[in-house]
Amino acid sequence: MKRTRLLLLAALLSLASLYVGLRVASGPPPARHPLTGRQIASIATDASWLDRAARQREEAPEQALALIGLHPGMIVADVGAGSGYMTTRIARIVGPAGKVYANDIQPAMLHIVQDKARTEHLANIELVLGTDVDARLPADAIDLALLVDAYHEFRHPQEMLRSVRRSLKTGGQLVLVEYRKEDASIPIAPTHRMSVADARTEVEAEGFTFDRVVPGLPRQHIIMFRK
Repeated sequence: MKRTRLLLLAALLSLASLYVGLRVASGPPPARHPLTGRQIASIATDASWLDRAARQREEAPEQALALIGLHPGMIVADVGAGSGYMTTRIARIVGPAGKVYANDIQPAMLHIVQDKARTEHLANIELVLGTDVDARLPADAIDLALLVDAYHEFRHPQEMLRSVRRSLKTGGQLVLVEYRKEDASIPIAPTHRMSVADARTEVEAEGFTFDRVVPGLPRQHIIMFRK
């Protein structure tokens, strides 16, 4: 009788474990882009990772901005600015006659950008707290919207692209800087990389015209589009 009770208890525990396992396994699947099936990555929340020293070697940020063609007087939106790693660099290039909108959905990140702007005496940076469907940038005001390692994290990429498009002037540029998915040797998680083919499929569907891919960075594509 005791043995029977122990066997029954073991069976019940096994069923309970199976039930818990099924509940975990049946959770919501990762979000995917409806056109490409690309899995949308989780959002980076670690400012120390965004400001890591190795990023200078891995991404060559000054070279990237030179290849993109930023110049004094431009109105630029740093969409998904994070800790402002690129924002302050952009602000120095566009100068007092230009402006940078630092956009993010994380208030804590925008506080970091604000502190950096104060420390570096950069008065041409405006903080913009967006949502995951709206960048909340002024309409028809932006010369160039720059998304550095950010687009692949958009929870609602279609809505966000439409929002960014509304903010661009006629002929304005949308620039994605993304780790190359085509290069399997790059030590970045697959969900945090993008191929040119996927980027074109997703972005052109929202009314943008593909311009060109600019080579020259160690690990990333520079993919340029126009409104």
